[in-house]
Amino acid sequence: MNALTLVRHNAHRVDVDGHAMLMHVPTTSLFELDGVARDVFDLFQRRSAVDAEAMRAELGARHAPGTLSDCLQSFLSLDILRDAEAPEAPARITKVEEIPLSTIILNVNTGCNLSCTYCYKEDLTTPAKGRKMAFETARASFDLLLKQARGRDRVNVVFFGGEPLSNVELIREVVAYAEPVARAAGKTVDFSLTTNATLLTEELVDWFDQHRFALTVSMDGPKALHDVNRRTVGGKGTYDVVARNVTMLLARYKSRPVGARVTLTRGVADVMGIHRHLKNELGFAEVGFGPATSGPIAVFNLDAEALGQVFEDMKALGRLYVEAACRGENIGFSNMHQLLTDIAQGTKKAVPCGAGLGMLAVDGAGDLHLCHRFVGSNQPTYGNVESGIDVPKLAAFIEKAQDRSDYGCRTCRIRSICAGGCYHESYARQGDVFAPVYHYCDLMRDWVDFGIEAYVRIMRANPGFFRTQLEPRITRSGAAKEVLSA
Repeated sequence: MNALTLVRHNAHRVDVDGHAMLMHVPTTSLFELDGVARDVFDLFQRRSAVDAEAMRAELGARHAPGTLSDCLQSFLSLDILRDAEAPEAPARITKVEEIPLSTIILNVNTGCNLSCTYCYKEDLTTPAKGRKMAFETARASFDLLLKQARGRDRVNVVFFGGEPLSNVELIREVVAYAEPVARAAGKTVDFSLTTNATLLTEELVDWFDQHRFALTVSMDGPKALHDVNRRTVGGKGTYDVVARNVTMLLARYKSRPVGARVTLTRGVADVMGIHRHLKNELGFAEVGFGPATSGPIAVFNLDAEALGQVFEDMKALGRLYVEAACRGENIGFSNMHQLLTDIAQGTKKAVPCGAGLGMLAVDGAGDLHLCHRFVGSNQPTYGNVESGIDVPKLAAFIEKAQDRSDYGCRTCRIRSICAGGCYHESYARQGDVFAPVYHYCDLMRDWVDFGIEAYVRIMRANPGFFRTQLEPRITRSGAAKEVLSA
């Protein structure tokens, strides 16, 4: 055989309780290395190139020639091994010729009755000054969604703000219009909404229940933590009213599980305590955590040390998640749900998310944005709901996003899970939507390794957990997460 070399950025080994697991990086597939595969892989890790003579000298006494040959062929087929003289293949760019939407996000009002210190919305204002979306714009948005979702059985409408319940009249109108129109088109329409919960009423909760909304509440934990950042425009803490309304919501809402979304900031980063309060004391079905995504000078941003501690705390909560999963229990930790879903499904991304591909956001004027985070920013728009999507412009963006070789992503071992990270996070932190979220890179690599360990341990103790707990969650999530295959 010609001399072969290990394509190090296509294979990553993680040892879990004596089991040698190999992640095939391009597809995020996991394999357990048997004795011969482990020996072959270790040999190529030690040497820059291996030819037939070196293979015989190193491993010929332990493994039959045919066994070694079969192992080499398997590694070659996965592009884990390659001819030592072969040049690096250029990045494969998938041409984008259409935008197969499954989700449209309606920015129903730029106004919000809260003034959260970490809010990333650049167009945020008070409810009285907010720009409310007109029904004509919302209707045209839904019609565009159906047009772009011809091959799909389900579509999703997300209501966003500001605080979306400050324009609840529009939400009711959209639901009344969308349900029969979707039915006539042979599709099911799902509705999603994230709210600060201050404007919830019993009547409104019952209406949401009737239409099976996927509801998420923004809440940052117990009173002492929640009230640090989540205050009214007048500066008053909102925990008491939010907790009261959440208690009512969770008691009345039956059609779908309700989750909480926590924003972690400097001084509000007690992952274990926040999860315990929101999940065990208030009763949310699951709790997800994310750091504030504002600019680097914001005083509430987590610095490197605090961010590192947050990830350590998330791993501590993740260990409790694994212990519970092995017993057949689900403690409702959204970040672990998503991580294990990526690993279990063999996620392979060429772009970070469905922004601009399976999902677009609409502002009050009907202009189309990559996602809700960019509404109100100075970033480009990609058409209008009346004139349609500017496909060439949006396609050029998606195609450019697929190759981040200049940024170091090409050889990253989690590139098929991360794909460079959130466009808006990059924009907010670095002013470049294509720049990777470098402040997360090492932490995310460690987080994925932790996920591999968790996946292996759960699979060995209770493989049915994935079928009973994660698959139903994926089915009911509704929101689009389409990405181009790598």
